[in-house]
Amino acid sequence: MTFSVVDAMHMAQALRLAERGLATTHPNPRVGCVIAHGERVVGQGWHIRAGEPHAEVYALREAGEQARGATAYVTLEPCAHHGRTPPCADALIAAGVARVVIAVEDPFPQVAGKGIATLRAAGIAVEGGLMREAAREINIGFFSRIERQRPWVRVKLAMSLDGRTALANGQSQWITGEAARADGQRWRARSSAILTGVGTVLADNPQLTVRVPSTQDEKPSVFPTRVILDRQLRTPAGSHVLDGQTPTLILHAASAQVTDDRFAKVERIAMPEQGDALDLRAVLGLLAGRHCSELHVEAGPTLCGALFAAGMADELLLYIAPVLLGDQARPLLHLPSLADMAARWSLRVVDQRQFGSDWRLLLRPA
Repeated sequence: MTFSVVDAMHMAQALRLAERGLATTHPNPRVGCVIAHGERVVGQGWHIRAGEPHAEVYALREAGEQARGATAYVTLEPCAHHGRTPPCADALIAAGVARVVIAVEDPFPQVAGKGIATLRAAGIAVEGGLMREAAREINIGFFSRIERQRPWVRVKLAMSLDGRTALANGQSQWITGEAARADGQRWRARSSAILTGVGTVLADNPQLTVRVPSTQDEKPSVFPTRVILDRQLRTPAGSHVLDGQTPTLILHAASAQVTDDRFAKVERIAMPEQGDALDLRAVLGLLAGRHCSELHVEAGPTLCGALFAAGMADELLLYIAPVLLGDQARPLLHLPSLADMAARWSLRVVDQRQFGSDWRLLLRPA
């Protein structure tokens, strides 16, 4: 299917609008919509947060009567079912739009193809696939959760030039500068959950909260759930993750017992084990069932290495500081020993940017 330069211009704007909901739409996908007559835009909007109107509704409100005969550019197939809001396909039909251009089809079973079918049945021309990959990228976790039944797993690590993440005594604050750490907070904000292991809790007593400017576009409407893998329930009283200020889930072995009230303010779930650790595949399945789309991992080399070794790390968010920590400092990942270079883990660079004197690489398995 061939699209015009004007089509591409409007869809690019719709994608920019969708990105404004990166931190606020959970568990819904991020969606943008532009309504136009030729080059002239008459309405635009984006989905701001779950439970509130979808992108199409905001755009139609702005367009008013000018929506009649217009083209609507939507980054995700309009919904055709009653959820917390009415179907957007019906709203587009009622507004009298003549054409709908969709970036990507919605894999959610209650929508999947039904929105397109509803629009076409009403005589509206529907065309799809314009900037499909970019639209999938904005909702990469949503597609992962629906299509693979597990969240998109993003492992975030910071290291020195010699590949070290902490001194031999465990001290790691701070390898990177303030600008890089602020960027890391933005990645936390867009995530459904933040995962770490009990080793990190014991060593650093992290808060695992989101600290970003209090703007509409960056502050999450629902803060990411803190998820702690604590097989033997070793998280000590007084840990920040037990403060009850942010939703927290402690995953442990069924055999683990607790006799005090340390965990009174958090949720605990017993998980199956695999060897001497919790079953990571079961963990991801559980989180997907709880509407977790993007899982942000900030953990030590053991847990991060286990995710990579099991093929469950979808991308690596790596911050590199121009410092050296020495060969006695702690490594980036604990991975199985390799006997042949052909077995090495190969990654491709998706994005690279500089923050202050630090570099950020976004890498995915090649």
